[in-house]
Amino acid sequence: MPDVYRVFGSEMSPYSVKVRSYFRYKGIPHEWCEGQGEEAKKFQKLPLVPVVATPEGEGLQDSTPIIEKMEVRFPEPSIHPSDPTLAFLSALLEEFGDEWGNKWMFHYRWARPIDQDSAAARLVRSMAPGLSDEQVAGMAAGLKERMVPRVWFVGSNEQTAPQIEASFHEVCAQLEAHLADRAYLFGGRPAFADFGLWGQIYNAWTDPTGKAIVEAAGPNLVGWIQRMLEPKAEGDFEDWSTLAATLTPILKDQVGGLYCPWIVANATALANGDEAYSVEVRTGSWNQKPQKYHARSLVKIREKYAAVADKSSLDPILASAGCLPALQS
Repeated sequence: MPDVYRVFGSEMSPYSVKVRSYFRYKGIPHEWCEGQGEEAKKFQKLPLVPVVATPEGEGLQDSTPIIEKMEVRFPEPSIHPSDPTLAFLSALLEEFGDEWGNKWMFHYRWARPIDQDSAAARLVRSMAPGLSDEQVAGMAAGLKERMVPRVWFVGSNEQTAPQIEASFHEVCAQLEAHLADRAYLFGGRPAFADFGLWGQIYNAWTDPTGKAIVEAAGPNLVGWIQRMLEPKAEGDFEDWSTLAATLTPILKDQVGGLYCPWIVANATALANGDEAYSVEVRTGSWNQKPQKYHARSLVKIREKYAAVADKSSLDPILASAGCLPALQS
């Protein structure tokens, strides 16, 4: 299969399923390869999934750059609205999904015994199919022991855990309202934002506690999650005038109120050489150890903002949502 891409990933990796969903939407010939065995390692610079092996033998890593590179190769149907304002808002929500949305997924997956047990067993079975129940139980116990303490990596601790959970409940309700009259976040076809945000929420939906929260939010959110497994263009992108009423609360409460002050504080802490930082976000004081990847993410979204030639329509939206200072710095 010389023209087929291979997507090495895991069903339990939000970034892997994000890339797989994109490949399905674009109709790119590909093979989904569960796990990261010896074949995947040939194409990895870092031992992470997803990794895409191109027909030319190149290895691509990091979900956002993968999609951006493939979008150049396969421009239709585009995941970017033609309106530069909407295209940037979609990119901002995609970045928000990758960076802040991962807090929801990872926290819920490892915060409670019911989810720890479910996730550990599923991960073991995906990595080593064919094991007996006794073998799975033994390996799952070791996996839980390693993974549960790692919630600090996404900033989950005694102080921040209630904030992460409040944010997830809020965004599920907000998405339920926003998706009442549309198939995807920006209208009748998936945008960049759909892939980034969906990967995290879909994975939360596969865990017991996350599933209960998502399904309690309502059928519109569940329908979107299911559509995004095999996304299709069902119409056009909408205008801001029809999106504003229900998309603004997400931008204001989640992106401007939480993500923007947090990611700027993270970058500042790294620049200052701080081992930890505290910042006031909409829901209270947030404490976390700084992460280099988030600082690179902030640089990238600032570059995308700077590249918008005419910001006359964009800036008022960002200012009202509390996002503008973080992007202009």
